[in-house]
Amino acid sequence: MLLFETQLALIEHLKVISNSKTTLGFVPTMGALHQGHLSLVETSLQNNDLTIVSIFVNPTQFNNPEDLEKYPRNLESDIAKLQTISNNVIVYAPTVDDIYEGNTTAKSFYFDGLENQMEGKFRPGHFEGVGTIVKRLFEIVKPTYAYFGEKDFQQLQIIKKLVEKENFSINIVECPIFREENGLAMSSRNERLSPNERNAAAIIYQTLLEVQHKFSTEPLSEIEHWVNQVFENQPDFKLDYFEIADETTLLTCKSKNPDQKSRAFIAVFVNNIRLIDTISLN
Repeated sequence: MLLFETQLALIEHLKVISNSKTTLGFVPTMGALHQGHLSLVETSLQNNDLTIVSIFVNPTQFNNPEDLEKYPRNLESDIAKLQTISNNVIVYAPTVDDIYEGNTTAKSFYFDGLENQMEGKFRPGHFEGVGTIVKRLFEIVKPTYAYFGEKDFQQLQIIKKLVEKENFSINIVECPIFREENGLAMSSRNERLSPNERNAAAIIYQTLLEVQHKFSTEPLSEIEHWVNQVFENQPDFKLDYFEIADETTLLTCKSKNPDQKSRAFIAVFVNNIRLIDTISLN
């Protein structure tokens, strides 16, 4: 397995092994790889001539310094996990200086308002950091296809908008959420949960499944009230937000519209560890 720590070395290698007809699949990650990440890599390997996985904890998308400090990092373990799939993956694990070239600041973006909803409301500056790093990685790697999980659905929509606005010739591939046996959406942050917290966190997906069931018969206000009650009765959990929103605009649904694709979004703190999840409602 080839590992590159500088963009220059990666770009020079790609010039040697690829041509205009080579399809290049790209899976950007922040490491702490789990089966959800590996499923994206497997999909890329099946559909492209080359697959690159980036492993980089991006400082500009963290609005909470403690979250950045505690974010799990283990490159050796990540490479070992990738090797269980294939030795043909190219890993790009740059330093902050290699990516930001001495100026570790986020650029400003306008994503037609997508950045102002949900995560944008509760994590100021988050999507400017996401836009900055994804744009930079796309410029370096120049992939044909880039693979993202549906769990970060708002991020997925924003990256699609980034590709549109920057005129990148990149196909964004949306991949399903991978879940643990109890339904908890796989996330690198799950590694920070205790076994008891990890088991108890199953309530997040269970709540979303019940929301999906209630959506066909109950008013939106009653569903929202019910979700708030669920977490008020869970002392180890703190609901950050719950939203039912339009999948395309991400604007909060004020009423039900049979022609509108709606989706439930949730963010919950478990012992100061923030977990998100989502589910399609129709």
